[in-house]
Amino acid sequence: MFTFWFSAVVFIGTYIVIASEKVHKTTAALIGASLMFLVVLHGPLHEKAESPSRVIEQSIEAGRRHAGGVNEKNSGTCLKAELLERTGKYEELDVFARYVNFDVIFTLAGMMLLVNVLSGTGIFQYVAIKSAKIARGSPIRTMILLVLSTAILSAFLDNVTTVLLIAPVTLLVATELGVPAIPFLMAETMASNIGGTATLIGDPPNLIIGSVARLDFAAFIINLTPFITGLMIIYCICLKLYYSKRMQVTVEKRARIMELDENAAITDPVNMKRGGLVMALTIIGFLVHGAVGIQPCVVAISGASLCLAVCKVDVDHCLEKIEWSTLFFFLGLFALVSGAAESGLMAEFSSLLAFTRNWNILVTILTVMWLSGICAAIMNNVSYTAAVVSIVAGFMATTPAFANPAYRELMWWALALAVCLGGNGTLVGAAANLVTAGIAEKGGNKVTFKEFLRYGLPVTAASLAAASLYIFVRYLLIQPAA
Repeated sequence: MFTFWFSAVVFIGTYIVIASEKVHKTTAALIGASLMFLVVLHGPLHEKAESPSRVIEQSIEAGRRHAGGVNEKNSGTCLKAELLERTGKYEELDVFARYVNFDVIFTLAGMMLLVNVLSGTGIFQYVAIKSAKIARGSPIRTMILLVLSTAILSAFLDNVTTVLLIAPVTLLVATELGVPAIPFLMAETMASNIGGTATLIGDPPNLIIGSVARLDFAAFIINLTPFITGLMIIYCICLKLYYSKRMQVTVEKRARIMELDENAAITDPVNMKRGGLVMALTIIGFLVHGAVGIQPCVVAISGASLCLAVCKVDVDHCLEKIEWSTLFFFLGLFALVSGAAESGLMAEFSSLLAFTRNWNILVTILTVMWLSGICAAIMNNVSYTAAVVSIVAGFMATTPAFANPAYRELMWWALALAVCLGGNGTLVGAAANLVTAGIAEKGGNKVTFKEFLRYGLPVTAASLAAASLYIFVRYLLIQPAA
């Protein structure tokens, strides 16, 4: 009982601290994880008492047969002691690692490293400037092309990285056009969160959900990418209708954009070609990883390793640019959630959804979806997802209606849409939002919490409404099979 209440206080307290932003989120997550390790989670000494394993018993039996019955008891005892000693040393190193989802950690690390190499070539700045020139200096066409570029890049790169690369160039373009930069930056931020929803690696919440639900890259492409593509088309139409008469520039200012040289942005054409090829191979690897039985982290790390091998770059510099704060934040969150699950807290949270067990399955899914979208906007979608996947999994495991695999998968897609799209709701809803606000402030354009709500809430509400319609259609298609 003590561990249950202790884990409850630590778990809820950590999330409150993260949401308050009084302490850096990584620091808060690591402190919460440390407390869970100290009090709740079982360490090496506990694990050693639970050995031997089946492999050890089989090895002992083989040793006895080899001894031919001579001194069988002594031989078996010695062999058992030796194997237990060896296994015990391994258990001491391995046991705590079980509480962290390293598939997610290494997938993120590999993609960060790959992007770091490519970002040094200037390819992303080239894309931004080229988009503005294709639009021939028209503010609304420039906005839409930058938004589409951001969404496409976010589907295959980390959202934060995409914003870091596109936003500074956006400030330059907005200055040259003489139009406010905030609408551009807000539109790109929303696009990064929407576009990131399309794939397994596009947004960290998808990585968490995919890992727990065992959904591979191809599954996300098939089930979410078509919907997100349609949603982006609708979003761009709305941007055009809203801003077309609000942004007008002179011919002279358009000419300034046409004078920008996108080729000058390419600082390393050789590594751009090599890194681009490796990125293409990595994406192909993600597409087939489920079919060949390879984990996403293996694909990401292999791609990063190959990129470092073929591109002439400063490896130490590339490693320094990895977002270690984000990786350690995930490490802390996974341990925090593991502690809550170990103590039974997650099971109690799952039981809170018991009131929906007699509801229509579609109503249950949509309820979880909208609650998750709202909570993701308030708590930060990564933090919320790390906690809610265990709750939803536990709830489905104890609800007879979800014995149907099609309904279980539909719930996971609804959750992925909710947490990724819900991240657009507030300034703290997604990490990309905070990064955009920081870049904007450095450029003299302060984005307040209230101002972000003005842009984010309508987009989030409309996106979740469209996602609800998508889930409803998917539910109708399931009925004949069910």
